[in-house]
Amino acid sequence: MLEPLPTLRKPEKPAPAFARGLPARAAFGWLAAGWKDLRTNPGPSLVYGVFLVLVSYGALWALAEAGLLYLALPAIAGFLIVGPFLALGLYEKSRALEQGEPVSLHRMLLVRPASLGQFAYAGLLLGLLVLFWLRAADLLYALFFGHTPFPGAEDAFVNVLTTARGWALILVGCAVGALFAGFAFALSLFSIPMMLAERRDALTAMGISFAMTMQNLPVALVWGGIVAGGIALSVATGLVGLAIVFPVLGHGTWHAYKALRGDAE
Repeated sequence: MLEPLPTLRKPEKPAPAFARGLPARAAFGWLAAGWKDLRTNPGPSLVYGVFLVLVSYGALWALAEAGLLYLALPAIAGFLIVGPFLALGLYEKSRALEQGEPVSLHRMLLVRPASLGQFAYAGLLLGLLVLFWLRAADLLYALFFGHTPFPGAEDAFVNVLTTARGWALILVGCAVGALFAGFAFALSLFSIPMMLAERRDALTAMGISFAMTMQNLPVALVWGGIVAGGIALSVATGLVGLAIVFPVLGHGTWHAYKALRGDAE
């Protein structure tokens, strides 16, 4: 007797590896989680933030010594590009808290990413992108004010803020800077935490980060606005506020990665 043929079923699609279409309000949950991680054993996070403030002052001093202080604002905008890279130790603290492991400043500073070599390669790519943006900002200044000797930081800011050409430079510079920052933000936002936790090559991690951002664009835009607002607040306080703002955003970015990875609350 012949056995009946098996019933044909449509092939099941595998579940997506990453979350899609997260609501925009999820960004505020990431911010709250970042604040919670800061308040849990706050010492290492605050020392990390203070160290970043000192590094920022050192970078501004270097620009002033090189006669390039007019690039201070583009350099601060470039912080959005390298920020996820600089927050590596903060991601490690958040990961340790999730796993119930002890947290220390030593562990945060000497963290070893799962993709160590590729992590360095990603940092090089982001650094080159920042240099490219600074060069573009330099060319924009020359385009609007000519190849005249730099008049000094104070006079340069007066020229920019009190002349028609200066306001045109601000508008064009913001537009160009937004393109740079948006592209780099999408590439680095999730790729750096990913390379900390997983073995991924830099280009694949950046590509996945870009795809994750595009598939969750509303919440990514809200999170980008929160990050930009935090940086603006830090600038308004003479970068002192960065000592608190940066740890909160760094811890929050780890929770953003976990949420889009499908592992978060």
